[in-house]
Amino acid sequence: MAEAAPVVPSDELLEWPKKDKRRFLHVVYRVGDLDRTIKFYTECFGMKLLRKRDIPEEKYSNAFLGFGPEETNFVVELTYNYGVDKYDIGTGFGHFAIATQDVYKMVEDIRAKGGIITREPGPVKGGKSVIAFAKDPDGYIFELIQRGPTPEPLCQVMLRVGDLERSIKFYEKALGMKMVKKTDRPEYKYSIAMMGYAEEHETTVLELTYNYGVTEYTKGNAYAQVAISTDDVYKSAEVVNLVTKELGGKITRQPGPIPGLNTKITSFLDPDGWKTVLVDNEDFLKELHKEE
Repeated sequence: MAEAAPVVPSDELLEWPKKDKRRFLHVVYRVGDLDRTIKFYTECFGMKLLRKRDIPEEKYSNAFLGFGPEETNFVVELTYNYGVDKYDIGTGFGHFAIATQDVYKMVEDIRAKGGIITREPGPVKGGKSVIAFAKDPDGYIFELIQRGPTPEPLCQVMLRVGDLERSIKFYEKALGMKMVKKTDRPEYKYSIAMMGYAEEHETTVLELTYNYGVTEYTKGNAYAQVAISTDDVYKSAEVVNLVTKELGGKITRQPGPIPGLNTKITSFLDPDGWKTVLVDNEDFLKELHKEE
């Protein structure tokens, strides 16, 4: 009788995400007019257009924008589907955030370019951080946070979840993130947890928000996913598989290369249905340099 492949004990497997080399690569979402959004992000937010690609046979185009090169920085990946000019953002997606040294100046610039400010700059309720909120042409909200110089100005993706403790546990176990900050605001009936791979002011974090008593949200069809790098998509998928059995969620794409690109990925949904794609580190860099 043939010997079965050795089974990695689950506690050993769960150590893998903590040792793995991970960072946030990009956040993917859909827009109704690529050029309009590129113009807004470059003029109002100071992002750079890093690359653009058109896939006519699949009837879509992408643009990648950010504050630094894709090799080192978190970027937005905008998707334009031919002929679709409007999307439903849903009630679950919250906002993106940009750290800037002068929120007041950024707000002035956005307003001068015709952008919409939905919250004037000023300190947060009961705190010292100075923030403002702006809306992009598709209705996505950006929180503008006043902060000293940072290597990662594109610093947050905020998603609403139905059970904060479950989500914290999921992102810790499945993705090896650490909770860098937790805030409970009973007077406003919400709690938040910042999840990431380094301290909040140094990197990008997922801001998970729980509104008291709300367990479900609509996803809409606008926001798609975040992509995170890994040194081994197969091992990472095994971990996710294990964690989904305990906490919910599911793998939506088994690990392996994408046809035509050969970049190895795996994708999955968390217990609230938010999607994450894990991308092989080396393949990602090869793909970037191929497009140059």
